[in-house]
Amino acid sequence: MKIVSINSKNIKEEHICCSLGNDKDSINRSLTKKNWMNEQFSNGLVFKKYDVRGKVFIEYMPIETVWKPIIGSNYMVINCLWVSGQYKGKGISKKLLEECIKDSLEQGKDGIVVVSSSKIKPYLTDKKFYLKQGFSVIDSAFPYFELLELKLNETGISPKFSDKSRSGKVENNNGFTFIFSNQCPFMEEYIYRISLVCNEYNIPSTVIKLKNHQEAQGTACPWGTLGIYYKGELFTHELMNEKKFATLLKKLNLIQ
Repeated sequence: MKIVSINSKNIKEEHICCSLGNDKDSINRSLTKKNWMNEQFSNGLVFKKYDVRGKVFIEYMPIETVWKPIIGSNYMVINCLWVSGQYKGKGISKKLLEECIKDSLEQGKDGIVVVSSSKIKPYLTDKKFYLKQGFSVIDSAFPYFELLELKLNETGISPKFSDKSRSGKVENNNGFTFIFSNQCPFMEEYIYRISLVCNEYNIPSTVIKLKNHQEAQGTACPWGTLGIYYKGELFTHELMNEKKFATLLKKLNLIQ
């Protein structure tokens, strides 16, 4: 296996790991992600994967243009590090992380940060892996997010979550607010689907699609990619299908 760097020249031919399959839905999801990536390459986006048919990749970019509400400068931010299935437990995650460390050192970055959580959560890499690689927790935000840092220059100033993301609150207190970006290929489709569930039960909902990194840096969800808010407070960052969302509505006593 070898590591392949995705760029504007080869992105059409390469699969992007997080959206596999040749069916219509998978192709549309992949195109959504690839369009987002093409727009971000000029902002320093790096996407590296192993040349296998599976979810084996790392994505990172400079803190100045990252789509997350993290305050800082001259740091690299890991968007996603995903190794799944038969490729787990073979040291591949460490090798992908080493690619990010190497690039960051070559660019003179003061360090690397990643958003994780105090407990294992979907879509967030287990912080135990990062702690083993020398990262440490430097900040936290409501309700379970943590910012982990690997310092590469001891004189560098550590980043932090924005005050808004630390509080996890939005201005809209009426029903649900869904704020998302196309950084994940599944977001637009699934947010549309669960918003229809809200419409079916006459539950107020507002959908906000982030259009650039400036808007993403102003969100109240530390993950940046998705925030689901209920009555103005961050409820979860977890993407879900209609069935799981309906179960959530039952727990909130919004439907029977």
